Amino acid sequence: MLNIQVGHCYFLRYDRKQWERGKPYPPLATLQIAALLRRMGHVVSLFDAMLAQGVEDYAPRLHAASPELVVFYEDNFNFLTKMCLGRMREAACRMIGEARARGARVLVAGSDASDHPAPFLAAGAHAVLTGEGIGALMALVDRLARNPSIDADAWTEGLPGVATSARDDTRLVRLGAVPPDPRIAGLPAWDLVDVEAYRSFWLERHGYFSLNMAASRGCPFRCNWCAKPIWGNHYNQRPAADVAAEMTFLKRTYRPDHLWMADDIFGFHVDWVTELAGHLARSDGSIPFMIQTRADLASERMVEALAAAGCSEAWIGAESGSQRVLDRMTKGTKVPDLIAARRRLGDRGIRVGFFIQLGYLGEALEDILATRALVEEAAPDDVGVSVSYPLPGTRFYEEVRAQLGHKTHWDESDDLAMMFQGAYDTAFYREVRDLLHRQVDGDASVDAGWQALVARERDHRNAQPVALVRRANAS
Repeated sequence: MLNIQVGHCYFLRYDRKQWERGKPYPPLATLQIAALLRRMGHVVSLFDAMLAQGVEDYAPRLHAASPELVVFYEDNFNFLTKMCLGRMREAACRMIGEARARGARVLVAGSDASDHPAPFLAAGAHAVLTGEGIGALMALVDRLARNPSIDADAWTEGLPGVATSARDDTRLVRLGAVPPDPRIAGLPAWDLVDVEAYRSFWLERHGYFSLNMAASRGCPFRCNWCAKPIWGNHYNQRPAADVAAEMTFLKRTYRPDHLWMADDIFGFHVDWVTELAGHLARSDGSIPFMIQTRADLASERMVEALAAAGCSEAWIGAESGSQRVLDRMTKGTKVPDLIAARRRLGDRGIRVGFFIQLGYLGEALEDILATRALVEEAAPDDVGVSVSYPLPGTRFYEEVRAQLGHKTHWDESDDLAMMFQGAYDTAFYREVRDLLHRQVDGDASVDAGWQALVARERDHRNAQPVALVRRANAS
């Protein structure tokens, strides 16, 4: 039996936009790993960075736990961890060093570590687990439990999907994307979380309390800008009865007013959502919940089933109002789908948000104005606006790679800085973002704002934007 501390490095206070937004959630994947390690028979403690004052909070918790093994396992359900923010990497590296200084073995897993294991190994991690890393984690824990003094090289020897240091290089045999591991099952280790701290935070900021859960892992769609270092294009959906049982447990145990279903794509099959609604009705377990979905999944039947299950808000990856841009992204959706989905959901009382992405390769002013027209016609209740963000492992990243300089990550999520030469400079896209938000808010002066920006758009153009690579299937 080992004494293990699990943790993660997403500090809400280190991301000004998210701190101001004030909607923190416990680290779901981290809690799933904690539950798995407990089922293996080990003593497990948690360092939850989300509401901590800062990285300085870690050393006292490390001292109190005195773990033999520290596992920094990032929350794969938190889209902010997929962005690999610079401030969080810095925090992780500092915590790794502190754990090593106290004599603990250290393992790291997450999107950033999967893409770039070297910085984490240089900070002192014994190994980085690539992808979901469940099989490698269980093997390493078993080896250490059998022989707590095992040599570091022998500890990791022969395990695929494990990155280690080899002199001045990184040794890694990649597995490639593998399906979600079925050994992640059952309830996360909710008892390790200070739920009351989250409740107090939410009530103070918003007047209600929200928790998170997930009904699936992965995404089967193939948008060419979307990084998937954990599950690739695999998708695994839990049985509807299990999801209903977990929601019912959360309702009765922690009494949240709201849930965020953290799936990349919630529901997917209308019959599954209908079954979920039936189980929740029988257990009186439904809690109003928010989802992420696609416009082409929002059929009349699906929207009816979502409403019956308790869905109160749906965020759609709209990305652009230009069909040309959507096709270049290999998004697989049509602009009319976006408008129809918004109306169907709205007609059933479900609030709708659009995720918008600016600055994709080949996007011109007419495409940006098409996005403005989409937002005006569809009238979503909210928008989330970003610029195209090149992440390793995507075709988009390879197309702009030659222009990436020293800045390969945003420091925090409101950076909104272009990291390659798009059609326009960063200041232009930030103004477009602000105008889109004003559009949704019903600002009477927004038309004048658009006219002013269009009148001086030439001043923001890049002289040599990245050339669009023509593809056989591009329109």
